[in-house]
Amino acid sequence: MTAALSGSPAAVEAGAVTETSVVRKVAWRLMPLIMICYMFAFFDRINISFAKFQLQSDLGFSNVAYGLGASMFVVGYVIFEVPSNLMLYRVGARRWIARIMISWGIATALMIFIRSEWHFYALRFVIGAMEAGFAPGILYYLTLWFPASHRGRITSFMFVASAFSGIFGAPVAGLILGGLNGVGGLAGWQWLFLAGGLPCLVLGLLVLTRLDDRIADARWLSEPEKALLSSRIAHHNREIGDHSLLGAIRQPGFLMIALIYFLLQIGSYGLNFWGPDLIKTASGGQAASVGFLTAIPYICGAISMVVIGRLSDASGERPKFVAGLAITAALGFFGAGLFDKHIVPLMFALALLGAGIVASIPTFWTLPAKLVTGVGAAGGIALINTLGQFGGIVSPVMVGWVKDLTGSTTPALYGIGVLCLVAAGLALFAMPASLRRSDRAA
Repeated sequence: MTAALSGSPAAVEAGAVTETSVVRKVAWRLMPLIMICYMFAFFDRINISFAKFQLQSDLGFSNVAYGLGASMFVVGYVIFEVPSNLMLYRVGARRWIARIMISWGIATALMIFIRSEWHFYALRFVIGAMEAGFAPGILYYLTLWFPASHRGRITSFMFVASAFSGIFGAPVAGLILGGLNGVGGLAGWQWLFLAGGLPCLVLGLLVLTRLDDRIADARWLSEPEKALLSSRIAHHNREIGDHSLLGAIRQPGFLMIALIYFLLQIGSYGLNFWGPDLIKTASGGQAASVGFLTAIPYICGAISMVVIGRLSDASGERPKFVAGLAITAALGFFGAGLFDKHIVPLMFALALLGAGIVASIPTFWTLPAKLVTGVGAAGGIALINTLGQFGGIVSPVMVGWVKDLTGSTTPALYGIGVLCLVAAGLALFAMPASLRRSDRAA
């Protein structure tokens, strides 16, 4: 992505229109805002993990109640995911993504009013419902603007924003929880939800003014640039064709990659929701120090995403990279379970885990566009994300139940590690030929 985003569009303006220069120009226009929006979207998902200790202490929630409340976000998300993305296809990305951001920002800010478990469950469900369609909508949107040979880097840089949420969000959350607790009569966790929700209102308004729905709408591209970009995307899609949602589901490999995503999401939510808890238990540190240590796996994930994005674009063999990252994540989970009481080796294990599971998600999302386009891509990407997000229901509840039952997260960590190995096996040995084919041949 560095190559895609570096340099000046002067060559284009002088008449030397090339694919690289046009992609660079589009990336500079779209990606900074998309990355910031996705950073807040991801922070909206994981801020509950940072608020966990204060929230449980203030409101008396058990680990099971916390896990269930965390999962209710996913319940609302998966119910409305596919309808939301189909609506995005109908009304256009600009207006619909703006609506999503403004509504979830309001719902997140309303978390300051929860007083009971049922308030907690209900608002988490509403936040998930309001955010539904955002990530798959952005992923579909990127397929309209970037040729296949650039999507590994572009998608990786979008997901680097999720790592930034951990890198910057974790320390900031720790400072908010410790520094603002009691200020203005609000607890630290209440300030945290305000900090996550209110900026989304401004970002939603920026989306309305900054994004364009289609290449043809982009006044900031010249006609030769539009023609080149459209032709390169059409060239990649020539053997895929346009599909309905039902047609997408019938494509060989569609449900297989949805299963792989489900398994990867179990691992991702395992890190997001329980990483701070593992670090807190092993270190006995305060909120601020736990926040800074929690950033380490996401820093490793960000580095891994950039490196793997470039390597996977160079080879075009996406399933092999997905498998390798899933194996890396499995080793990290096994290490975290083995050293869950020892902070130094635990941090090494979590760094390995972050490098694997965080980077596996953007690499995975280069696969669906090899199967479907059009409304089938809009609905299909949302459906894959929906099926995968069930991992976000299974993971927090499973780990919370195991911890309440045994007093330790270790058995659950080992189990998640095994599931990551299953995902790697499916990616290596169960993919149809259309997914194993290198993008470089497109």
